[in-house]
Amino acid sequence: MNIEYHKWWSPNLGQDMEMKVYGHAGKPLLVFPTRAGKFYEYEDYGMVEVCKPWIDDGKLQLFTVDSVDAQSWLKEYGDPRDKAIRHQQYESYVIHEVFPFIRGRGGEDRITVTGCSFGAFHTVNFYLRHPDLVHTAIALSGPFHPRFYIGDYMDDNVYFNAPLAYLPNLADPWFLDWYRRSRLVVCVGQGYWEDKFLADTLELKRILEEKQIPAWIDIWGHDVAHDWPWWRKMIPHFLKELGY
Repeated sequence: MNIEYHKWWSPNLGQDMEMKVYGHAGKPLLVFPTRAGKFYEYEDYGMVEVCKPWIDDGKLQLFTVDSVDAQSWLKEYGDPRDKAIRHQQYESYVIHEVFPFIRGRGGEDRITVTGCSFGAFHTVNFYLRHPDLVHTAIALSGPFHPRFYIGDYMDDNVYFNAPLAYLPNLADPWFLDWYRRSRLVVCVGQGYWEDKFLADTLELKRILEEKQIPAWIDIWGHDVAHDWPWWRKMIPHFLKELGY
C-alpha cells in the first residue's frame, strides 16, 4: 500500500498541519478524526486496514487530516464565540488547502467525507455547509450540535455550525437541490456510550424527513457501542453498499 506523510504551514490556521495519504488511485475519501484526534488515528485503530481491499484495488484513496478541536470547541476555558471562529478557520484550511491538495492528485471536484464520533460532526456539518464539494458523507456515531462543549451559548458563528439548529430553518433551494443530488449516510448504535449520539441522530432524521432531504439513517443494535471495534465494522459495510 502506498502511504505518504505530508506537513505544511497553514496560512488559514497559522500553524503546521499534518496529514497522511493511503493508496495510489481511486476515489478520494477525506477522513476527519475523532474528538481532538490526530491524523494517524485512522491507521492506529485499524480503520485503514479494513479499507485495504478498496485501497489495494485502486478504488479508494484515504486522506486523513489532523484536527484543531482542542483549540476550538474543546478548548477548556475558551469563549464560545472564539471557539466557533477557530473552527471556521479550520474549515477554511480544509476548503482552501486540503481540497486543492486532493484535486492536485487527480481528485474530483466533489468527494466523499467521513468521520467517527466528533469526526461525524465535522462530516455532517461540512457536507451541509458545502454540498458543492461533497457528494457523499458517511457519519458514524456523531453529535450534530456543539452544545456538548459550549452549553447554551448561541450567536451566528455557533448557529451556522450547529446542524440541528440551522438545518430546520434552511430553505435556500441551492442547498436543497445539492442535498437531493447527494448521499448522506448516518449510522449509530444503541449500546454503551451511544445515548446522546443516538438522540442527535434521531433528531437529525426527523429534520431531514421534514425537509424531504434524502438520507440513509441506519440504527444498529443494542450491542453496538461507541467505540472503534464497531466503526471497523461500519465503514467497510457502507463502502460495499455504496458501491466503492
